[in-house]
Amino acid sequence: MIEIKPYPNIIGIDLAGSAKRNTGFAYFYNNKINTGILHSDYEIINLAKGFDIIMIDAPLSIPKGRKDIDDKNGPHFRECDIMLRKLRIRFFPITLGSMRILTKRGISIKNELEKLNKTVFETFPGAVYDKFQVERKNKLQIIQIYKKLNLPLEDKKYEQDELDAIACLIVGIFYYQNQAQILSGIDGTIVII
Repeated sequence: MIEIKPYPNIIGIDLAGSAKRNTGFAYFYNNKINTGILHSDYEIINLAKGFDIIMIDAPLSIPKGRKDIDDKNGPHFRECDIMLRKLRIRFFPITLGSMRILTKRGISIKNELEKLNKTVFETFPGAVYDKFQVERKNKLQIIQIYKKLNLPLEDKKYEQDELDAIACLIVGIFYYQNQAQILSGIDGTIVII
């Protein structure tokens, strides 16, 4: 099984499209994985700015040839999306209604963090779950795989958003160890394991 070492300079964020919904976060603190829920952009940016590598589960760019995310005539997929699809990893197109909202928010937060000289990457927990052959929304299976990875989890009831943030954190660790897959195209990059 893969070894996951605690790196204090990485945070995983499972971003929600709206501040009304839960955004999960996960990072190492005192050799444990600390998780929780945030809502506002301010809370998210304020927490994330304390880390060097920020892994966000949200689209952070738009397809080349599209004026903006609401452009109805432009392409629906980025080059990195096409690469993800070739790996047989299912995902929602970023031009889908709710995904457009998430994309706008993700790009806005990324831009604010990059102004603070932070390294921000798009990632996708679904790819992590597919890699480990667990159902994407099956909390019990996800927690079991995290335990097999010897992740130092807190003894608590986890929200799905927190589990997804842990998956983002795992990808960040793989990236830090030069073991991640980087799906990079002219119009965006997705980092997966």
